[in-house]
Amino acid sequence: MSHHILHLLTLTLFFTLTFSTHSPPLDSSHLLSFKLKADPLNKLNFKSSNFCQWQGIQCTHFKVHRLILQNLNLAGTFPPNTLTQLDQLRVLSLQNNSLTGPIPNLSSLINLKSLFLNHNSFSGSFPPSLISLHRLKTLDLSLNNLTGSIPLSLTNLDRLYYLRLDLNHLKGSIPPLNQSSLKIFNISHNNLTGPIPVTSTLLRFKRSSFLFNSRLCGEIVHRECKPAEPFFGSAAPKPINQIIKQQPKHTKNKNTNKLAAIIGLCGGVFVICFVICVITRVVKRKRYRKKIMKPTMASDYIAAESAAAVMKMEEDRALEEKVKKLQMAKSGSLVFCAGEAQDYTMEQLMKASAELLGKGTIGTTYKAVLDNRLIVCVKRLDGFKMTGISKEEFDRQMTAVGGLRHPKLVALRGFIQAKEERLLVYDYQPNGSLFSLIHGSKSARARPLHWTSCLKIAEDVAQGLNYIHQAWRFVHGNLKASNILLDPDFEACLTDYCLSGLVDPALLFEEPDSVAYKAPETHKLDHQPTSKSDIYSFGVLLIELLTGKPPSQHPYLLPDELVHWVRSMRDDDGSEDNRLVMLLEVAITCSATSPEQRPTMWQVLKMIQEIKRTVVAEDGDNAFPTKVTSLAS
Repeated sequence: MSHHILHLLTLTLFFTLTFSTHSPPLDSSHLLSFKLKADPLNKLNFKSSNFCQWQGIQCTHFKVHRLILQNLNLAGTFPPNTLTQLDQLRVLSLQNNSLTGPIPNLSSLINLKSLFLNHNSFSGSFPPSLISLHRLKTLDLSLNNLTGSIPLSLTNLDRLYYLRLDLNHLKGSIPPLNQSSLKIFNISHNNLTGPIPVTSTLLRFKRSSFLFNSRLCGEIVHRECKPAEPFFGSAAPKPINQIIKQQPKHTKNKNTNKLAAIIGLCGGVFVICFVICVITRVVKRKRYRKKIMKPTMASDYIAAESAAAVMKMEEDRALEEKVKKLQMAKSGSLVFCAGEAQDYTMEQLMKASAELLGKGTIGTTYKAVLDNRLIVCVKRLDGFKMTGISKEEFDRQMTAVGGLRHPKLVALRGFIQAKEERLLVYDYQPNGSLFSLIHGSKSARARPLHWTSCLKIAEDVAQGLNYIHQAWRFVHGNLKASNILLDPDFEACLTDYCLSGLVDPALLFEEPDSVAYKAPETHKLDHQPTSKSDIYSFGVLLIELLTGKPPSQHPYLLPDELVHWVRSMRDDDGSEDNRLVMLLEVAITCSATSPEQRPTMWQVLKMIQEIKRTVVAEDGDNAFPTKVTSLAS
């Protein structure tokens, strides 16, 4: 008996020592050490007794595997030997803070797959320790103050598919990156120099990935690389006669003397020929002028003057026609879509009073009030972000998109394609965007919509997407709350549909919330959107509707944990709980990681309509709102 008790005590001591050395308290101490230096304004909420419940932390078996501390105004430094000791860390995001100083040695984070340190004020050189992190797939160091060169050894990270180093002060040449996995890449706005390496990977990326490096050259940036500098330096070459004069007087090389003589003779012959040609041309011109301006007879003078006048008129007419053509090319023409009535001209549209509504991923949107009090919405596509789509291709694309007509789509009424401008004309929607409805003003804490309003909006959006997918075989490509507008009856309508092919796909990943809407496969397969990637975005949108939280704040949770989190974001009474879970299950199904596991939009629409029928059967027709309402109403 005593032997068993002794054995039990030994095991207890062993586990006590093991867990006190390797488990929760150790990870928590590293987190607190980080907070001490990185958070002088005390923005981090590290108060719970269980550190796995601290803000931005996710654990597996009491080890931190995800740490998301972004948009928190952390204004200190990233101290060494703190977060770098979290040896099970897979994802680390400190983006959009105000951290300063160098990036510490991260080589101990051997399991790290995603690192977001962008939108801070980190200084110093590119961290060489990152090269040892062979599991790294996502690396974003953009918008910092990094200097020095990009290490050649970056080519060794053979799993890298997302690399952004733009908006820094990096210099030197670009490494010959040739990872077949690399799909998102940007090094613009730096001080990089020399030719862009010709690799199959780098040739895949658009010019926008390299812009604002004034000394980069190569076919991608449309800048010819200059020949190599002369062997003796970059100074201007001296004339051959000066080189000969500098030869030492005692040199008696016969070959050199012969070469100098030949060059001198050739040079002399060239000068003589040039002088003869110039004299001959001057004499001919004088004779011609004399013949035109001083005729020997009055009739010859009149004829010459008339000929000159006619020639001048022809030249003026040709110049006038050229100016007209240039003006036409610059002003373009207004093309109405799908047989629309031409209620206004392009000149009237250009003279309309304009009010800025917002600037998005693709372009800038204005409210335009015409003289006849007609109000339209004009989207000016950002030329810098446009791909190299031709005039004819743009015309075909917009004509096809302009043919889409559905109550849940904001109609494209017309488009203008000029030499330097591309404008789209839509119906104006007076009640703003779904984003504004969900999140409200920055000054007020927005509350989630009533769950029946969520269901109403979900059905509207699903109807619009189903029409695009089924009737026309298009895809939206950029579905998010800001691209859903509310019409005069507060019906949700899709806008900016079928335009993603007009811009560089990498630019659709610039905003954190936009990235959160994107399906995993669009990060890898040349960013081409599909109907299944639209469905993933729809699933993310549903969670945003139910929680009132933007996608960048959605945690990475298992389905059961997600249900608990969504419930915690709302204060509905328990009677609505089952219906809420039904709608959430649709969101979970849509946002499956694998495209093959996601339903079609037609199936999604049927699921939502089935939930609606259940509500009406239990509570009557009045249970389902005709207009969206807030949770408080």
